[in-house]
Amino acid sequence: MLESGPIGVGVLNRPIEVVRPLPLASAFWKRSLDVVFSVIVLLVAFPLMLVVSLMVRASSKGPVIYRGRRVGLGGRSFNMYKFRSMYLDADDRLKDLWEQNDHDGPVFKIKHDPRITPIGRFLRKYSLDELPQFINVICGEMSLVGPRALHDYEIEKFDDRSRERLAIKPGITCYWQIMGRSNLTFEEWMDLDHRYMDEASLMTDLKILFRTPKAVFFGDGAY
Repeated sequence: MLESGPIGVGVLNRPIEVVRPLPLASAFWKRSLDVVFSVIVLLVAFPLMLVVSLMVRASSKGPVIYRGRRVGLGGRSFNMYKFRSMYLDADDRLKDLWEQNDHDGPVFKIKHDPRITPIGRFLRKYSLDELPQFINVICGEMSLVGPRALHDYEIEKFDDRSRERLAIKPGITCYWQIMGRSNLTFEEWMDLDHRYMDEASLMTDLKILFRTPKAVFFGDGAY
């Protein structure tokens, strides 16, 4: 049930030939779930999103919505939408903080990132900053369930096995989200992405979606 196909060069200039055919019926039900669920969430969460918008606006200078380039299906880049949780100079300060990386592997994460605003820390803990990503799902750039969308400078450092995750569309949640998040090692994270690729089905997506609210509420491993 993977929305997938041959991985081309995309934005990474390094092709990997991975083909995962998606049966037409499975593609229909996965896409239907993505669109219907996302529309419902956006409608129900609209008042909350207005409150979050005001919080972000009051927390620091800058736009309410952050548009960040991410690598999606087949290595193609897209703009991923999030409520802004960092100060405006966050991208410029990244190179000076890389040596403090708390995460093993090529992905950057630090527990006490000075680029994150006080409101942004709260939004990240409970994944409220990710609500605008349901717009990406409706647009077809993301799915509800799939590997986490990452930056090109992170993907470029992946080995071939890790880059196989580009064979399917990135998602808002997946096994990584419900089984430890940033507390996982990079190898454990990649193992869980491959587990999803092997087990992907409508029932798997529903199971992960059912378990996601609990993981978000407790905020374990979120920073």
